[in-house]
Amino acid sequence: MTAPTRTGVAVALTDLTRVYGTVKALDGLTLDLEPGELVALLGPSGCGKTTALRILAGLDDPTSGTVAVGGRDITRVPANKRDMGMVFQAYSLFPHLTVLDNVAFGLKLRGTAKAQRTARAADMLELVGLTEHKQKYANQLSGGQQQRVALARALAIEPQVLLLDEPLSALDAKVRVALRDEIRRVQLEVGTTTLFVTHDQEEALAVADRVGVMSQGRLEQIAAPADLYGNPATPFVAEFVGLSNKVPADVADGSARVFGVSVPVLSGSIARGAGLAMVRPESVTITADAGGTATVAAVAFLGPVSTVTATLADGTLVSAQMASARATAFSPGAQVAVGIDPTPVLVLARG
Repeated sequence: MTAPTRTGVAVALTDLTRVYGTVKALDGLTLDLEPGELVALLGPSGCGKTTALRILAGLDDPTSGTVAVGGRDITRVPANKRDMGMVFQAYSLFPHLTVLDNVAFGLKLRGTAKAQRTARAADMLELVGLTEHKQKYANQLSGGQQQRVALARALAIEPQVLLLDEPLSALDAKVRVALRDEIRRVQLEVGTTTLFVTHDQEEALAVADRVGVMSQGRLEQIAAPADLYGNPATPFVAEFVGLSNKVPADVADGSARVFGVSVPVLSGSIARGAGLAMVRPESVTITADAGGTATVAAVAFLGPVSTVTATLADGTLVSAQMASARATAFSPGAQVAVGIDPTPVLVLARG
């Protein structure tokens, strides 16, 4: 679908720190969201991503740094005055209220007239495809439907900023993918500036305009999904986002020799000498070769794609990703030749 003109507000988190005793949950985080943008914060547990969201929501206070929305400093503004819509992992629906009344609840608290809030709630339920369920109760809905209600409730108050904290992690895989795509469709349609926190890299790459990868309270890199995946700025990003093989490489004059092929090196690589190249499985080529120096160790069928793992002469294991129809040509023990597509790689120092 074509995204409408975005009408959201800019968000600026500037040099945020948050210290709990001896633990520094945030360590100088600076993050800007453009009006109407959806930014995903991605990282392992304890990296600080949820702390950043809670500080933006007003549920936690920074030790230092500032929070601004629409150019206004709200660092010390209470949570109930921040005009944020929030969706959490737990659906948090009121069991004694109908779906319609759940969605209208925030408007009721704001003193909106009954007819107006009922109409707004109905509009939001239509947006998330739940109009026919408006008179049901939470226990009559599936997990995915309940999370759609939670999303509709968050949007009903027309928040300046939408905050999503691991909203899909309690759902099964198929529902998670469907609702992930639904959240993106709704966000584009409404145009609300959105911060999405997740530990699931596929989720982040699929829905976000930009993805920020966090580690130990710091923002390692923020970029558009394709750029983040193809041009990781640090070893942590290269290893955390996607799968990577670590294979021997020799660097000189801005290029690396990998599997006998010269490929460009990414910024952040060693300047010269022997190292280890981070190579994506889809960039590895494996071809049948009776005289090849590598041996197929395993073939894993993953549906439309499969992974073929080969053992190099020095014992290094290398995985290649390819269409399953091609992978059927390989079986464990077969001799193969291993190569690489000429895509840029990040080369780390050995050790």
